[in-house]
Amino acid sequence: MTSIINKGNYIYRIILKRFFDYYPALAGLGSLYGCPLFLCCDVKKVSYRSVIYIDGLNLYYGALKDTPWKWLDLERYFHLLRSNDSIQAIKYFTGKAIKSGDQETYLAALASTIVQIFLSPFKNKRITCRVRGCTFSGSRKFGYPEEKKTDVNLGVHLVNDAHKNRYDLAVMVSGDSDIIPALEMVKQEYPEKKLICYVPDSSGRRGIGNDLRATLSSRCRILPNNLLAKAQFQPRVSDGHGGWTVKPADW
Repeated sequence: MTSIINKGNYIYRIILKRFFDYYPALAGLGSLYGCPLFLCCDVKKVSYRSVIYIDGLNLYYGALKDTPWKWLDLERYFHLLRSNDSIQAIKYFTGKAIKSGDQETYLAALASTIVQIFLSPFKNKRITCRVRGCTFSGSRKFGYPEEKKTDVNLGVHLVNDAHKNRYDLAVMVSGDSDIIPALEMVKQEYPEKKLICYVPDSSGRRGIGNDLRATLSSRCRILPNNLLAKAQFQPRVSDGHGGWTVKPADW
């Protein structure tokens, strides 16, 4: 009988060791370690406090343009993608389009969720056409809208939120190397913070830039396209004031 009890205790301690290897944050629970009933408890894996940072135009042109998934509920999408995280905030940075009807409709739908929207202006830049063989007889100069400050805004929030300890994990959605200085600042000044970047790429041709890959290594990956269809708004979204925001007809 004694040998059976000893063997049972040995197996029990092996199980506990493997359990705490998987849940290291629970390893300091003291007297519970010796209680067999503890194994019956429903203990969930400890999650990260995360903040999501989205470059809106990068997301649109990389993953949504020319698809039927533009009416994307970002709150729903990231709860599917990061189901084990405790999402503290979703921050959406974009430029305000000059012809902005559909964009304003989409921003109104996003505003019905936890998504925080940060708008940057477009600047009408004058550029010169240098196409050889062009026979156009008018002015070779024309206006071209250029997005300003989006990358700067995203980077400032990323560093400031790390400084104020608003996250354990920062999740970026962008393929733009302009965010690298902010990522490197967080890595240097707040090494306990974890960083991950999802690059929007619905075509499979864009890939992950070498600079981003060098900065984040294996924590830089392609944004999953298979979740887009599962995270669409309803055709009509309540604005919370008795009205409705209606999906654009051509979306």
